[in-house]
Amino acid sequence: MFLFRRGPARITPAQAHRRTTDGAAVLLDVREQVEWDAGHAPGAVHAPLSRLVAGAALPSTARNRPLVVICRSGHRSRQAAELLTGRGGDAVDVKGGMNAWASAGLPVVDERGSNGRTA
Repeated sequence: MFLFRRGPARITPAQAHRRTTDGAAVLLDVREQVEWDAGHAPGAVHAPLSRLVAGAALPSTARNRPLVVICRSGHRSRQAAELLTGRGGDAVDVKGGMNAWASAGLPVVDERGSNGRTA
């Protein structure tokens, strides 16, 4: 017997880039502050999973919008997408996270807007 895990959809970094670049969705980065500072996708909104789990509201720019959730490797973003969907949000997560994003050649910037790195 096969068991399939139900939950929010998972998309590739390229799909995430298209959805968030054209304004159809907000890219929500759920990594912790030090990871965010080292490097994140341009235009992403920061909301650490630890704060979301503690009940924090989404940043105003991400409220009532479709969300594409990303972390370092895809584990935390999966949790966050499930949490946000459970709260009535429209969320998908990025398979492979920022590691896959950077490997796909998509842009990463640090807190100063310079070339960043994934941490």
